[in-house]
Amino acid sequence: MRTKKAIFLLLITVFLSTIFTTTTEGNEKFPQPKGAINDFAGIISSKYERPMDLLSREVLQKTGVAIVVATVKSIGDNDPADYANRLYGAWGIGKKGEDKGILIFLALKERRIRIETGYGVEGILPDGLVGEILDKHALPYLKKGDYGKGLANAMVAVSSIVAKDAGVSLTGSPALPKMRRTQEKSGVNLFSLILFFIVFALLLGTRQGRAMLPWILLMLMMGSRGGGGGFGGFGGSFGGFGGGLSGGGGAGRGF
Repeated sequence: MRTKKAIFLLLITVFLSTIFTTTTEGNEKFPQPKGAINDFAGIISSKYERPMDLLSREVLQKTGVAIVVATVKSIGDNDPADYANRLYGAWGIGKKGEDKGILIFLALKERRIRIETGYGVEGILPDGLVGEILDKHALPYLKKGDYGKGLANAMVAVSSIVAKDAGVSLTGSPALPKMRRTQEKSGVNLFSLILFFIVFALLLGTRQGRAMLPWILLMLMMGSRGGGGGFGGFGGSFGGFGGGLSGGGGAGRGF
């Protein structure tokens, strides 16, 4: 009789503990992701944010790996590694079932940075290599307060490893924030403008030219729009949130 009572009390305890844990996790609110770069602490300047966003989109399109950056002002009493892991799960970084996601997370007040890896990339980014990336490429700049540079370096290092494993090349320059293809876009626009003035000057002096001018202008406008911008298909919303999971792999450091 005592054995049955003990088992009953044990089951009640486990049941109540499960309810309490579920309720606590359900009530915890994480910030909603804005895209590949989520600078809630306001520490990444536009000098780095735009190139980092383009690089993340390119990596996602070419390799299927979602690289997301998140900064917060404080995590309160939370453990940095645990918070990053739960944030990763709440956002669902990477495609569900493939779990090819990477979260570069920084807590400003606590002066902690962590790279959290999904199940699908733990093979190419083991914990030791992730720690080495932080030590060599991020911490020297974070310690000086150059947060944008430190985070950008971490993203470039991780992106290079992912691209090498996938056998693809990245057009985003590792020396951020220079972006070669964005510069090419400006060259095309300048050429169109010069061509417009030449055509305008030549045709305006004749009756036939003046009659054809509206059609020529229309063709120039259509050609300018068709040129596209920046990194081609990397515009629009970031598609790196698909229910991916992390098993707690990665590494963290204080700075």
